[in-house]
This record gives sequence, C-alpha cells and structure tokens, in this order.
Amino acid sequence: MGPNTVVIKRGEYGAMAFRGDDYFIMPGYLLENVFDPTGAGDCFAGGFMGYLAQEGIDLQKGHIDRRELSRAVIYGSVMGSYCCEKFGVDRFRTLQRSEIDARFQEFRQFTDF
Repeated sequence: MGPNTVVIKRGEYGAMAFRGDDYFIMPGYLLENVFDPTGAGDCFAGGFMGYLAQEGIDLQKGHIDRRELSRAVIYGSVMGSYCCEKFGVDRFRTLQRSEIDARFQEFRQFTDF
C-alpha cells in the first residue's frame, strides 16, 4: 500500500528520491546570486515531469528505471535553479535548451548518477 516512489524537494539543499531500498540524494545547484526563489519548487516539478514526458515514461505502469528517475530529479533541479535567477518566470523568457543541457552536464560532473 502507498506510493512506490517518493521525491522530496529540499529547496537550496537539493532533492531526494526514494524507491524501495534504493535512494538518490543530490545537492542543490549553487548560484552566485539568488534573485528570487519564489516558484522554484513548481519549476522543479515541471522539469521533473517534463523530463519523464519527454522520454515517454508511462507513470501508469508504475515502474520508472532508477537512472531515469535520477535524471528527472536533476532536470527538476536545473529548472528550479534557473527560476531563482530572475523575478517570476522572467529567466525562462530567454532560456535556451542548450543552457539547460549545459547545467545538467555540470550536475553530472559533480554527482554520480
């Protein structure tokens, strides 16, 4: 009974994903200047779900590969970090996919997932 996967957003401290006996913990992306963190959690959720949708992962089947879950958490964190750089959604008006992928690669360099 209950969910088989839980993702916990921890704001500036990153996020954690738990599934059965497996877990994934990652730090928050360090920004030199935080302009406004309002909405970062919603952006995390959008990045997380957006990655799963992009990959065609069917949540109705109830199984997400650990690697895909970890990548979704990282993309969520990437999007949350961009939200903090300007007021509201202003940063997303100019954000390019190449910037998102570059920040994802930065996460890959300092974490193991």
